[in-house]
Amino acid sequence: MEPTTHSIPLPPEPARPPLQLLSIVLPARDEAGCIAATVEHLHLELKLNEVPHEIVVVDDGSSDATWAILQEIKTRLPELAPVQNTGLHGFGRAIIHGIDSSRGDAVVIMMADESDDCRDVVRYWKLLNEGWDCVFGSRFLKGGGVIDYPWLKLRINRLANLFIRTLFGFGLNDTTNAFKAYRRTVLDGCRPFLSPHFNLTVELPLKAVVRGFTWTVIPITWRNRRSGEAKLKIREMGSRYFFIVAYVWLEKYFSRGDYGNRVT
Repeated sequence: MEPTTHSIPLPPEPARPPLQLLSIVLPARDEAGCIAATVEHLHLELKLNEVPHEIVVVDDGSSDATWAILQEIKTRLPELAPVQNTGLHGFGRAIIHGIDSSRGDAVVIMMADESDDCRDVVRYWKLLNEGWDCVFGSRFLKGGGVIDYPWLKLRINRLANLFIRTLFGFGLNDTTNAFKAYRRTVLDGCRPFLSPHFNLTVELPLKAVVRGFTWTVIPITWRNRRSGEAKLKIREMGSRYFFIVAYVWLEKYFSRGDYGNRVT
């Protein structure tokens, strides 16, 4: 299926030089049961499609064997770049640490539990190379889907995304999904990052849209984790999501363009 664009009426700029390296950032906490499979399957898919890449796995204070497993994989997979977040922990902090540690001129944020399809990473890379600043995946476009999504979380997800769509007036219907791709210039243009937890998954795409970067959306698939424990706690995150949504909304309507697309 062809990608669907909703926000920027102009096509992406055709004259940009090709991207050189894709960094995939995976925050991981107590993912010993799945991290090896996630890294190896991702690397194989990117290698088969000749995507120059590094896989930056951020161990965010794991108490299991996650770090030891990463060290073992590193001995036979030079594209793996494991790092430890030794400061304050949190999903958003781990991603920021991974972004800061990465070398690529394009970055994909991906879950460590293999709930995201590594084939979609290749599709993201191709679209970024067509000139888009951002590529957002949606599990709720025609051609996308979810497998074994807990029903309560699914209902809360759809309500939250409807609220965001209505508030900002754009067509993205899966803003809360972490699995997205950005050019390095976008991430630099979205600083400072404010979200230490899962609300970073909302902060990044909203800032990118509000600050005028080009974006497109494609359908993707998502499968619930098959090992380990989900880290997102809905009860703890409601106010944090609301804070960052309100913050970016205020920026959109009251900053007078001070934080617009400053990176060319």
